[in-house]
Amino acid sequence: MVQSKKIFCDITRCIACRTCEIACAVEHSITKDLFLGMLERPRPKKRAFVFFLERDVSRSTACQHCEEPPCMEACMSGCISKDEKTGKVDIDRSRCVGCWMCIMVCPFGIISRDITDKNKALKCDLCPDRESPACVDACPTKTLAYESRDEFLKRIKQAKKVYAHSHKK
Repeated sequence: MVQSKKIFCDITRCIACRTCEIACAVEHSITKDLFLGMLERPRPKKRAFVFFLERDVSRSTACQHCEEPPCMEACMSGCISKDEKTGKVDIDRSRCVGCWMCIMVCPFGIISRDITDKNKALKCDLCPDRESPACVDACPTKTLAYESRDEFLKRIKQAKKVYAHSHKK
């Protein structure tokens, strides 16, 4: 079985610069320009969020596109679906009634409400017009990666080995 790609965060590299949040908002703006986007009304909305786990430890988080999405199960209008091939969980905003059940059940607290669009739900869409999400491409420390879980774990394991080897006494 081919694993779907997701956005992963290496918390050992995140510096909480919030570049991912800005890149996300700009990508979802009309102009796709940082400065012009700030003039847009309504202002572009981010779908990625930086959270502090403890002092000096932060992580960027977006929708995890869950294997069994609780948001999809809770959606009373049936507007949330999962693409079985890619693993991507999407909201058909034209069918969203703004009940926010998805917001209440999201275990990551990532789905937000767009009060400028009839209180409809808003979440990461993995930037469908791009090869990889804007937040990943914009990250200055390469904290974020768009890859399968196995690829991410393999890369992190290799980085730990390199670090351990370079810091031997």
